[in-house]
Amino acid sequence: MTFINPKTDYAFKRIFGSSESKDILISFLNAMIYDGNPTIEDLEIIDPNLPPKVEGLKDTYLDVKAKLADGTLVIIEMQVLNVESFGKRVLYNAAKTYAFQLQKGEGYRMLKPVIALTLTDFEMFPNSDRLISRFIYKEASTNLRYTDNNIELVFVELPKFTKEVHQLETLADKWIYFMKYARTITDVPPVMDSVPEIHQAFGIANQVNLTPDELADIERREMFIYDQQGVIIKAKREEKLAIARQLLDRLDDETISQTTGLSIEDVRNLRSQ
Repeated sequence: MTFINPKTDYAFKRIFGSSESKDILISFLNAMIYDGNPTIEDLEIIDPNLPPKVEGLKDTYLDVKAKLADGTLVIIEMQVLNVESFGKRVLYNAAKTYAFQLQKGEGYRMLKPVIALTLTDFEMFPNSDRLISRFIYKEASTNLRYTDNNIELVFVELPKFTKEVHQLETLADKWIYFMKYARTITDVPPVMDSVPEIHQAFGIANQVNLTPDELADIERREMFIYDQQGVIIKAKREEKLAIARQLLDRLDDETISQTTGLSIEDVRNLRSQ
């Protein structure tokens, strides 16, 4: 079996945001937000339509929105490119979703909490070893929680997940493994297939269930993402090389390597030019 990459916008929306995805999304959110506990019993997927095919592929992300039974709004986003000001965009989208709840004449008491769940295919917080990070409002000195903590940001950094199949224990482990490795799996591991919602997600992601046009569209999107990732990697390397050049007459090779993240060989090559 071959599966589509759930990290691409079309596939992510198809798996988690389609009309048949309700149970999948409940399991996924319980795993990512509530430590695998069956906290969410019901939800409504907002705008379950799949995204239209667009020329140019300008958008590299697509979020899924859901309303929980208690009225809480959840934004779920898969981001593959570490674009400029991404953190600000996450906060903006959460704040916009929170503010736009009120209709004319409604009081603030009508506002419901908003949770922004963001999965990244890059390290969002390189100075932290936490796989899942949660941010809420607290007093800076005492950590006193704000009285109305109605906006919560949850980040899952896929590169920090390093478990093998035989190490999968929690529901979160299994869902994160699905997100990170589904594209390279040919046989669904029994430890994952035993979860009905993950079994269903693999069924939706199975390429045999897609038309040739759908597969071609997904492949185009994947190639676009890979190309953009290459551009970002190249730009970061050029930036490191530029910094290293400025340090050549001030520091030794080893110190420049540690400062910039370049290899010793890279620094030596610069010095010999």
